[in-house]
Amino acid sequence: MTFYLALGGLVILAAWRAGSLSASGAVAAALIGTAAAAAGGQWVMLLLAYFVSSSMLSRLGRRRKLERTAGMIAKAGPRDAAQVLSNGVVFGLAATACVFEPPPEHWLIIGTGALAASAADTWATEIGTLLGGAPRSILTGRKLPVGASGGVTAAGLLASVAGAAFVTFFASLNSRYFIWIVIAGVLGALADSVAGAILQKRLWCDACGTMTEMDIHSCGARTRRIGGLAFMENDAVNLLATIVGAAAAFLLVGTFA
Repeated sequence: MTFYLALGGLVILAAWRAGSLSASGAVAAALIGTAAAAAGGQWVMLLLAYFVSSSMLSRLGRRRKLERTAGMIAKAGPRDAAQVLSNGVVFGLAATACVFEPPPEHWLIIGTGALAASAADTWATEIGTLLGGAPRSILTGRKLPVGASGGVTAAGLLASVAGAAFVTFFASLNSRYFIWIVIAGVLGALADSVAGAILQKRLWCDACGTMTEMDIHSCGARTRRIGGLAFMENDAVNLLATIVGAAAAFLLVGTFA
């Protein structure tokens, strides 16, 4: 366990120094990493595969992605504690449960499903923003601004499958489970898009005449809510996606594998 704690600590420190994590984000990542280390090396390698790949993708083409989503994304800087926990707390809880309540395999399936969903969503967002065209609403098919919640692109959908498959590969579970957990991860990412289109708070800047996720728009004007639930922001939607991924993995593996 000491080795895995040290390895995870070095990765988190490097991410903080590189600007991928804020100070609060680094603390949250350390808490989740500690739970993974207590559960065993398999959990740590799974978490590192997710964390390192997501961090690298977030930095890939960063300038172009910032330009394309300017005035849209509320949190465009280092990931804070809320962002880290919304993506990793279900995995962390599964790791903790694995320590105290064997058998460990079903907890690993649940934890992998949660991370596969988060990876699918992250890869879809990062690659879709970088390489995709104008996103379309997952519900209506109409064009949306780049970065708008509920929008999907062909590049992003393909990336979501790749992200779920990449993370699931590192879980080192029975090969019969692989396809079902990948499907669960993609379902979690799709649930994120649907929730983003229906539930997530949508804001409008009257000064610029544009949709945004920012309470104070980049122009300096205060925005107003035009849809969604006032408390449902992107972090809550991400948490919902990981819950769907975890539940779907458990149900699909239990039913079909």
